[in-house]
Amino acid sequence: MIRVLVVDDSALVRRILTEALSKHDDIEVVGTATDPYVARERIAQLRPDVITLDIEMPRMDGLSFLSKLMRHFPLPVVVCSSLTPQNSETALRALSLGAVEVIAKPGSSLAAGDITEELTRAVRAASHARVVKRVESAEPPVTARAAIASLNTTNKIIALGASTGGTQALEQVLRRFPVDAPGTVIVQHMPEHFTLSFAKRLDSVCAMRVQEAKDGDYVVPGLALVAPGGKHLVVQASGARWVARVKDGPKVHHQRPAVDVLFQSVARSAGRNAVAAILTGMGADGAKGMLAMREAGAYTVAQNEETCVVYGMPREAVKLGAAQDILPLDRVADALLHAVHLGAHV
Repeated sequence: MIRVLVVDDSALVRRILTEALSKHDDIEVVGTATDPYVARERIAQLRPDVITLDIEMPRMDGLSFLSKLMRHFPLPVVVCSSLTPQNSETALRALSLGAVEVIAKPGSSLAAGDITEELTRAVRAASHARVVKRVESAEPPVTARAAIASLNTTNKIIALGASTGGTQALEQVLRRFPVDAPGTVIVQHMPEHFTLSFAKRLDSVCAMRVQEAKDGDYVVPGLALVAPGGKHLVVQASGARWVARVKDGPKVHHQRPAVDVLFQSVARSAGRNAVAAILTGMGADGAKGMLAMREAGAYTVAQNEETCVVYGMPREAVKLGAAQDILPLDRVADALLHAVHLGAHV
């Protein structure tokens, strides 16, 4: 049984979240709190497994509370945030402080059914998360997009997929890519509107350019494209180039964008000219797509269990035999770049 504490200053939101979660036999809402001070008392009394946390609250904002919580009493936290540009940037800050998931808050543009599905999925994923005490450190600035190394691999594609814990994992991987890294396509499970802020965040800290994908963007060296929330991202061949297509369509593994959709398109379009990594996340999304990539001749790697926040998606890829290598997160980028370099000289 997953014991959940709901923290939100809105009585309506507390009721909606409680009712949505209480419908499931494996989840129990053990209490609610109107602000962080009440939440602190409830945590000590109730010892919840997962907390859902609002960002904007009286007496103490959610970010301040989260920072204190992750330093002194780390717990899996699911952030509930309204779908606005300002809130999405704040939500990304929450993820950097240690929150494991972000979902759209009730009352947003999403339907009630979508909110319930995402909330339940996020709470279940959070209950499996590896959470550790956080010590904030200064981030090394990116002062210029100077080349770290010249790869000269215009005919290569890197494909990345992640879910729970993926925002920080992807940042760690992309920070190690040089300015002229092969065109990179990314699926990170994240609500609509949040992916734009996520791409801007990555762009500010990485040597290569990062942007939210738009239909018709070319996949070119030095550019990473992040699938927009609520849309699938696929790669198609266009003459001697590759083009990104942003599409509607049914959810795959309850996700849109889905890693499987992206990876399968890369397998068809790029074959042995691609490399891929599947990173931390709950569920099985990406495993079959990665297998298709490996069978098409691509180099594939899965993040290892010890460095995952949730060892779900990589585990499923490993079980299928889709991953050529299983590596800790800090070795994933170098392995991908090494494979690209070798492929360019075969």
